Amino acid sequence: MSLKGVFGAAAIARAEDRKKHAAASNRSSKGRGSNMRVLLGIFPLLIIPVAIYNLIALPYGGTGDPANAVINNASPIIDLLNNPMITLPMISGVNWAITNGEMLILFSIALLFMEILKSTSTGTATIINHGISMILFIVCLVEFLLLPNFATSAFFIITIMTLLDVLAGVVVTIVSARRDFGVGEGFGA
Repeated sequence: MSLKGVFGAAAIARAEDRKKHAAASNRSSKGRGSNMRVLLGIFPLLIIPVAIYNLIALPYGGTGDPANAVINNASPIIDLLNNPMITLPMISGVNWAITNGEMLILFSIALLFMEILKSTSTGTATIINHGISMILFIVCLVEFLLLPNFATSAFFIITIMTLLDVLAGVVVTIVSARRDFGVGEGFGA
């Protein structure tokens, strides 16, 4: 056997060892990461801003008498939501104030974007995600209609985001499934 043949066989053996090692590491990492991926795929991300709002609004009674606030047609939490969180000076010379409510809405918009990206997959976890998103929308709607601290524009916008999550998720899943079904039909012929 020539020197070239020996080095070639050794290179082939090293390449096969690397493939086996890569396949084994892929199998072991797939098991650990897939559980977390499934868990993140099942639960809608918009639960986070709704939970934050609930943690603030449920125990919050306001600075004055809550019964008086309801009589005056204002939610007791409205003062807290309208407080500036960040004030930034602008080139024009004025200050731009971002309130607590606006910051929560901005955070919710980012999560809605990620939810819409997640809805492009067609699997069991996605279907469960849509069901939980529907339950989340119903909970938000009930809170908005029945509880005084939830009758704010910020929470209404978050409630509409949960509705859009449900609608977008179902529509995207149906379109993806129809596309997959159309592609699968051509192979059967």
